[in-house]
Amino acid sequence: MASTKKLAGDVKDAALAAKGKLRIEWANQWMPVLQIIRKRFIKEKPLEGVRISACLHVTTETANLMITLRDGGADVVLCASNPLSTQDDVAASLTKDFKIPTYAIKGEDKDTYYSHLSSALEHKPQITMDDGADLVTMILTKRAELVPGIVGGTEETTTGVIRLRSMQNDGMLKYPIVAVNDADTKHLFDNRYGTGQSTIDGILRATNLLFAGLHVVVCGYGWCGRGVAMRAKGLGSDVIITETNPTRALEAVMDGFRVMPLAEAAKIGDVFVTVTGDKSVITAAHFRTMKDGAVVANSGHFNVEIDIPALEKLSLSKRQTRDFVDEYTMRDGRKIYVLGEGRLINLAAAEGHPAVVMDMSFADQALSVEYMVKNHKNLEAKVYPVPTDIDQDVARLKLQSLGVTIDRLTREQEAYLSSWSEGT
Repeated sequence: MASTKKLAGDVKDAALAAKGKLRIEWANQWMPVLQIIRKRFIKEKPLEGVRISACLHVTTETANLMITLRDGGADVVLCASNPLSTQDDVAASLTKDFKIPTYAIKGEDKDTYYSHLSSALEHKPQITMDDGADLVTMILTKRAELVPGIVGGTEETTTGVIRLRSMQNDGMLKYPIVAVNDADTKHLFDNRYGTGQSTIDGILRATNLLFAGLHVVVCGYGWCGRGVAMRAKGLGSDVIITETNPTRALEAVMDGFRVMPLAEAAKIGDVFVTVTGDKSVITAAHFRTMKDGAVVANSGHFNVEIDIPALEKLSLSKRQTRDFVDEYTMRDGRKIYVLGEGRLINLAAAEGHPAVVMDMSFADQALSVEYMVKNHKNLEAKVYPVPTDIDQDVARLKLQSLGVTIDRLTREQEAYLSSWSEGT
């Protein structure tokens, strides 16, 4: 696969590169699995000359994934998958120090965001990496001429996988994509422990609230919701879960949480966190009954879970009272606070998931790209799971890095588990 000329990138300030490089090195220290993969990639060059356009949160952890792909021989370009998730010093360092063109500026407006996606696609990728499927969507709707040159892709997050499966069902998906999010070593850890800790971290950095004693309403009890609820409970909060899925609601009850409709929770909640992946979760009806001082945040991928336009219509005024905190004054004098413009609060106000947990997610990404390069000729235009052997290898390597050993099945045990003839 032939390489093309590198692109320049678009970052806030190249002078931030030195700080970014130090932070990238710090994250690398806590990503031992990716380090192992990178060493092999340097030696084997399995991605030699492959053009990759990546649309991911531009963080220190993502930087180490990009460097790993580059060291595997790939020709990589990166753009942001969210207007508020970019770490500007990291973007500067990737472009300046590591020669990986990066198109990302924290706080970029909508036009700039989409122009950056377009710039990444000027790379004429053979592999796409997405976090939310915006890159794939732009290819299919506006840059269809690129499709013949694309052999495959990967998708990082729940929302993106949902969109891609919808494309597949509609017959719109044009090349194979590995759903990295669905790997056990991704969603069981990144979504749960990463989202749980980083969401609370973002809310605390933005507000400096004391969670102990607060009524915290978590909208959605998927793996991200579980993580947020777990961490809020650990800080002493009274956690309330709202759900539309009866099975998940039942799980929340048996996990010890109160479960009720959001219309009821809106009246008693102090802090609200949306993690559903759907739109219009918190609406005008809920804003009308919220307490004075209610804090509303989102940790779902897109900023559609909180109906901010409805809140603006209901309010008399809006002002920014702290970084990433917008105060809306209602007609009756109540104040409602929206964090991070309704975007991912863990990346808007904090640093996103810790490197330790992203180590597994990005190991899955790197190995899935290698898998796609080697096997794309045998794959159809469908959404594929991460191969089980890759998932298991990442788990083994992570345990190894933690100094943890486990038992192995004996041949007799393996035979028993695969047989039906031996019973009581």
